[in-house]
Amino acid sequence: MIYLAKEDIKHTLGKFIVTAMGVGMLLGIVLIMIGVYRGMIADARVILDDLNVDLWVVQEDTLGPFAEASRIHEDLKYTLKGYQAIDKSEAITFQNIQIPFHEKKLSVMAIGYDIYGSITPINPKRLIAGRTLKNDHYEIVVSDKTDYELGDTIPLGRDIYTVVGITHGTVASGGDPLVYVSLKDAQSLQFTYTNKRIQTDRARGIKSGDAHLVNAIIATVYPSYGVDATAKTLRKWLHKSVYTREQQTDVLTKYVVEKASKQIGLFTVILISVATIIIALIIYTMTLEKMKEISIMKLIGLPNSTIVKMIVEETLLLGVLAFIFGNIFSHLIYTKFPKNVVLETPDAFILFIIIVIASIVASFVGVKKVISADPTAAIGG
Repeated sequence: MIYLAKEDIKHTLGKFIVTAMGVGMLLGIVLIMIGVYRGMIADARVILDDLNVDLWVVQEDTLGPFAEASRIHEDLKYTLKGYQAIDKSEAITFQNIQIPFHEKKLSVMAIGYDIYGSITPINPKRLIAGRTLKNDHYEIVVSDKTDYELGDTIPLGRDIYTVVGITHGTVASGGDPLVYVSLKDAQSLQFTYTNKRIQTDRARGIKSGDAHLVNAIIATVYPSYGVDATAKTLRKWLHKSVYTREQQTDVLTKYVVEKASKQIGLFTVILISVATIIIALIIYTMTLEKMKEISIMKLIGLPNSTIVKMIVEETLLLGVLAFIFGNIFSHLIYTKFPKNVVLETPDAFILFIIIVIASIVASFVGVKKVISADPTAAIGG
């Protein structure tokens, strides 16, 4: 009875469309939240994909620089190069710092690496202007999200750095833009203390020996050697935590993004529940408004199944329209969010299935009212 449902909707077309748009905005926010989660996963993989290394060697009994503090000696990279299975190994640092941004401060993650080494974290495909680092000191490559241009200067620590390159799509797992400096500059920023701190330490007989520390040693393995077997061997002899690329990915997704994913999942369930309740209330209200007509239809012998089918079809149509409006709404606003939002078709398809099921469930409220309608109520108005 699609014709019956269509004729009924004509009488409340304005309310029907406005309701669909309102529910659609809720569903659009659901899609945005799922997209934020997808974006966090994509951001978390940027560094791993750009480095493209097989092993991460970090401080013993730690999860590595993405999840917790890790400090090891820089010269460990030479020890790794002595293993037959290791092809390349380099030291690297990660540090969250604040840089000037429109008279405010912008949080960024600074990656320090050996500019003369065999492994670079800067993906040439992401470099949209300028060049990579060529000097050991006072040069920096920034993300385009920082709004800096080539030749701009940035004060960091005790020194002034010149922007020599700009990248696109380079972010950390938390969404902060990435900047790149030389390993020596990074060690100076992270491990060099202020003059007053050095003076106080010397007075206490403490010598500062952190200048040659790094956060991780990264390495690639020759194809003829197994990555897992090599990692097991290094754990045994180096007494350090060693993670493969897959294990480091798990660390990022399970320990760094896990809480955010649970929170987003909870909000998604709440919003879908709210959307279902709104659809149920609207259908219930529409059913109440036409109880007299329903009683007349039952009085003239129209079976309950026909009237129930009309209610279910109206509810499904409301859910489908809301889903369409939600898709349009999410695609119009997702680029306005400060964090990366990734909208994927499979997520939208799953949400569509959920909305269809939720609409059928919501229609039960109206169906129950239809079944309990008294045909004699139509007599005498």
